[in-house]
Amino acid sequence: MIWFPFLCLTIGLIVGIQNLSDSTLKVVDLVVNIALIGLMITIGANVGTNNSIMSNLGTIGLNCVIISLFAIACSAFFTVLIEKTILPLEEISRKLSSEKINVNDEVNILQEEKKKISPLIWIMPISIIVGVIFGSTMLPNNLIFVLDYALTIFLMILYTSVGISLGSNRRIFNYIKVLGWKIIFLSIAIFTGSIMAGILSGIILKIPLHISVIASSGMSYYSVTGAYMTQMYGAEIGTYGFIVNVMREFFTVLFLPILIKISKGSPIAGGAAGNMDTMLVPVTKFVGPELGLIALITGTILTFIVPVILPILYNFFS
Repeated sequence: MIWFPFLCLTIGLIVGIQNLSDSTLKVVDLVVNIALIGLMITIGANVGTNNSIMSNLGTIGLNCVIISLFAIACSAFFTVLIEKTILPLEEISRKLSSEKINVNDEVNILQEEKKKISPLIWIMPISIIVGVIFGSTMLPNNLIFVLDYALTIFLMILYTSVGISLGSNRRIFNYIKVLGWKIIFLSIAIFTGSIMAGILSGIILKIPLHISVIASSGMSYYSVTGAYMTQMYGAEIGTYGFIVNVMREFFTVLFLPILIKISKGSPIAGGAAGNMDTMLVPVTKFVGPELGLIALITGTILTFIVPVILPILYNFFS
């Protein structure tokens, strides 16, 4: 299964660079949204059918909170190091202001796009709850195997959609050219911090490193991370992948006023891959439209990295 994400991403990239029409992209978004709901129900059903998880949700939840807080803190720490050495975001913000890029319009358009799919913020948690109820009360034991097939199908759709999104979003590459390729170091800092957080929290909590490291490397991409860890390790470990990254988004929003006081890049570090969608609006409100564009670029890069790094880490720990 190591090759599976790479194949789907490649197919998505090939499709995405074909100059797809807006109507086609809307259909793709609809399919992805349906797949996300199906994925949440499937993850919930996996949890509901596992008595061990149901009886240990409190312990699992506490561990996930600690891992997510470590992920935010470590990502912010490495981001500050990058800001103070090779990537001064204050200067980059001034450079963007002087360039002929209408940053405000770009961010406003993206914010409007996210408002259109905002119901998913509520639908997905509800879908998880529906899945848990369905799995614990209604799903026959002889049909539990169907959940594995459902996970695989939904992951195929999501991996492919990531490739399509990157392939069709060519303006990101134009912005990277304007900003300079050093902007990639911001994504590297966030990723490095997430990995380090997984190692430190795993040692402190005395849980296997493959759980804490892979969960924290999801960088707020909870749907893919939770589904992948469930597929590879089972429902209990998959729960870590989901909850850690949901908590990362929650705590980032909660601590944005504190993160912005640490540095300009710290809110971006907290949002991580979520800066491509759900986290873009709150992060932009704190860092401003110029750096909001950088958040978008960083989120796009990390969103593409997550499906690639998960199988690599799985192979490393196997």
